[in-house]
Formats: sequence, structure tokens, C-alpha cells
Amino acid sequence: MINHLAGGLPLLVKHRPGPAILAAQLVIRGGSGADPSGGRGGHQVLAGLMTRGCGDLDAEALADLVEGAGAALRAEAQEDALVLALKCAATDAVDLLPLLIRMVRRPALDIDQFELERQLNLQTLQRQREDPFQLAHDQLRRQLYDDGPYGHDPLGIEDDLQALEPRSLQPLVAGLGDRGAVLVICGDPPEGTEALLERELALAPWHTALPGPAVLVPKRPPLQRLACQQQDTEQLVLMLGTATVPLGHADALALRLLQCHLGLGMSSRLFVTMREERGLAYDVGVHLPARCGPAPWVMHLSTSAERAGEATACLLDEWQRLLEAPLRESERELALAKFLGQEAMGRQTCGQIAERLALVLSHGLGEGHIAAVLARAPELGCGDLQAVARRQLQVPCLSLVGPEPALKAATRAWHAHPLSLDPAAAGQD
Repeated sequence: MINHLAGGLPLLVKHRPGPAILAAQLVIRGGSGADPSGGRGGHQVLAGLMTRGCGDLDAEALADLVEGAGAALRAEAQEDALVLALKCAATDAVDLLPLLIRMVRRPALDIDQFELERQLNLQTLQRQREDPFQLAHDQLRRQLYDDGPYGHDPLGIEDDLQALEPRSLQPLVAGLGDRGAVLVICGDPPEGTEALLERELALAPWHTALPGPAVLVPKRPPLQRLACQQQDTEQLVLMLGTATVPLGHADALALRLLQCHLGLGMSSRLFVTMREERGLAYDVGVHLPARCGPAPWVMHLSTSAERAGEATACLLDEWQRLLEAPLRESERELALAKFLGQEAMGRQTCGQIAERLALVLSHGLGEGHIAAVLARAPELGCGDLQAVARRQLQVPCLSLVGPEPALKAATRAWHAHPLSLDPAAAGQD
């Protein structure tokens, strides 16, 4: 049952017998999607600074406290949330649990640590420019989301980070929790956990509440269906994707099952067809993250430059197949088994349980969402999966990164394929 601390912070404690350990997740709705204009990357810098001092603890003292207990404490900005996570021995929880509140309400924001954190993030962005997969992913982000909340990496944009100042973070700190927050603890928490957290909140009151369900935002049509970036490598990276629906949408489960069918494991459709049978892919898969807004559904692969055109045509054919032909019953059953197995394996440890529950609650879906999804999954038939594919996957965008000859071959394959046409022009419903 969810309790509410002073100021409204929801707290869910899951007692789990076994080793005397504890995992906690504090999820604050917002994240990089709430970065202000001109300040993209601000929430990730703030997250980094939270682990570099809070309250009366400077960076060294905080590190000594956490590492001296053999614990793990991290903070990061994701697209929809700022996430603070703690794993520790139950005997150390009295000293460490209050840090989650202290980091949010009383971050040190030391100027020297700010400069260090910003430079580290800038260096990471610079390294990413050498990674063709990252380049293709960032390019697809811009195609699907333009300058919207999901249009940039949580690390930010280099120009915005260069212009960021310590004072720019003060409004971000003040706004934490305005969109809701939730704290989930799993394991063997000490007695008086609520009182422990209440004492910390008394030092810096925090008014927040359980996040509400995501509001479905209309998807904007992509401004550019095909985007290419030249890189002098021996391979071509392709990402074929579209913006779909939030985690709580009725179609989200079917999209997850289609992801399992196409991209999960060595028995998946893409692995067997493109790698085992035709040798077209070094790496292939399907990406579908949980989002409060229109989540990206992406097929990705890397292939040799010499076979760029063939690999592009094959990937497009596999996408088209989802729209035109329902899965066979054996394919649906295998996808379902993979989905149920992944769900079971993803909730084994205290950390996994806390992370999963915090994710669901931060999306405003309720504690019973996981059980409801597991019960509904076997009821979705082959026709249901195809209907969702035809609703959500009609207009994909293609992002390409590689050498110029490969880009030209892949571009020809794209323009020759029906998926490159506007759905109305192609006569699709």
C-alpha cells in the first residue's frame, strides 16, 4: 500500500525476505524532456551534481559515506524522469536512505563540481560523435521529435551545455516534484523508515504527489522521412523507426509482443532472416523504451557497406510484412513466451523490483498495472497484433550513417520501396 510522507511524497515499501539488503528508487517526473529551451542537458548536470555533495556533505564526504558502506548510489536524467537509486546493506539504511531526500532538497551545487560535471558530459557527447550507432540514433530522434521533449539526448546539446551556468540549475531544483514523484523501497528496510525520511523532509519540506497518467500527445508528422550522414567506415548503420504510444496506452502491450517476435534472442525473426539465413547483418534488433509520451519503436541493424542496398530492402520488407500479414500462431506463442519470461526475469532482485514498480508508478499507472498486463498478454491474438501494427507503424523514418557508396545504395532501396511513399499515396488505410 502506498503511504504519503509530509508534503505528499508517495512511499511504497515492499518487504522481501532473504539477504538483509535494501534497494530504493526515487523517480521524479520530468527529466531531460523538461530541459528548458537553451538549457538542454541541464537536468543531467543537476543529477550528476546530486552525487557530488548534499546538505553538509561535500563531494568527498558523500563518497566516503556511500563507498565506506559498500553501497551504490546514482542519479541520472532520463527522458521522462530524474532517477535516484540506492542499493545497500539493510544495516546501513539508517545512514543512507535519507540521502535520497537530501540530494533532491539540498544539493550542494558546488561551482567547481559543476564545471567538472559539465566537462565530463561534453566529453561524452564528443565521444558519441565517433559512434555510428549513436549518430544514427540521434539523427532518428530529430526526425521523429524535432525540437520536442524527446528530440535530444539526456546529456543535452553541446552549445547549450557550453552556455549553461550554475545559476541555471536553481529553477530546475525548485521545480523538482512539480510533476509528481514516487519513492519505492524493496528488501529489508529498518524499523521506523517513514520516521527516518520524515526527519529529513522536516529540514527542507517538499510538496509533491503521485504522478498522474500520461496525457496522450498527438504525434507530429515527421519533417524528414530519410536522413543520411556520411562517415568513413566499412559498415552502414540503419535505424528504421516511428513514434508510437506511451507505456500505459492500450496498444503498448501489442507493440512489446511484436518487439519480442522480431528482435528478442537468436530465434527472433530479424536475427534468423537477416543474419542466419542471408548474412546481411552484423547486429540487428528492435528498440522500444517505456515513455510517458510517444515512444520510439525502432528496428536497427549494421551491415557491410557492400551489401547496403540489399540489407536496406530486406529491413523494409520485414517492416512491411508486419502491416500486410498477421503472425502465425506459433510465432505469437513464441513471442508471448519470451515476453512473459523477460517480465519474470526482470523482477528477481530487490533492485529490479524497486525499479519496475517505480517506473510503473511514475507513469501514473498504479501498482496493479504489471499484473493486468501479464493477464492480458495471452488474450491478444495474431489479428490483434496486426491491427496495432497497422495503427502505429504506418509511417516509418529511415536514418542512415556510413560511407557515401553505401548511403547511395541504401537511398535507392528506400525510394524503390512502398514504405517510402506517403500512406495516402500508397493507398494504405
